[in-house]
Amino acid sequence: MHLDVQTLRDFYYRNALGRAAQNVIRRQTRAFWPEDTLKGQTVAGFGFAVPLMRPYLAQSRRVLGLMPAPQGVMPWPAGMPNVSVLCEDTAWPIETGHIDRLILMHGLETSENPSELLDECYRVLGPGGQALFILPNRSGLWARSDATPFGYGRPYSRSQLEAQLKKHDFIPESHVSVLYQPPSTRRFWMKTAPMWERAGRAIPAIMAGGVMMVVASKRYPPRRRGIGEAARVLNPLEVLAPSGGKVAKPV
Repeated sequence: MHLDVQTLRDFYYRNALGRAAQNVIRRQTRAFWPEDTLKGQTVAGFGFAVPLMRPYLAQSRRVLGLMPAPQGVMPWPAGMPNVSVLCEDTAWPIETGHIDRLILMHGLETSENPSELLDECYRVLGPGGQALFILPNRSGLWARSDATPFGYGRPYSRSQLEAQLKKHDFIPESHVSVLYQPPSTRRFWMKTAPMWERAGRAIPAIMAGGVMMVVASKRYPPRRRGIGEAARVLNPLEVLAPSGGKVAKPV
């Protein structure tokens, strides 16, 4: 079940822990996709990905914030023309193959239809397109705490996520874990957060980051017939034919 948009807005824009999390995740997003590499491209975010997309407003051809209907929508970005839109999980108002870069945060793990959602991600991405999946790490502390939005929905391990992506014709390319600090607003943890982040990146086998970020590219053509592929159009007479499937020649 998706969280309410006001809960997400308050966490990322009005909560000290949320602002710190936003800074860490957005910094890594920009490391994956620097602004100048997305110049002239179309960038979309699904779930509540808008806190990460502001750096792309200036140079990208178009930026879209897709917010699921059960979550609700808010105008974004503040002080600029609105680019956010309310949509269903599996029916986005985007033509097939029109997105170059796609970010999912608080979308996949809270969706009631994750398989269909991944199919929709595949549909809207163009050939060579990439998606960034940001999800709670099953082994991390953030997935076990109700104090943050990452404590809701289904957490994933990296192997689980990558297996799901491959099943839907995505090719995992890069991954990183972030948010090694405990999900607490206590002064000690907030002040030492940069130290925890550096230590976690240095010894990931010992410490589990609270959130994992996986970049995957669209496999094209897909290995399985799915959305966006041509299906064989049946001859109307074949539908009415006996089980053998052969249609008698007209006399």
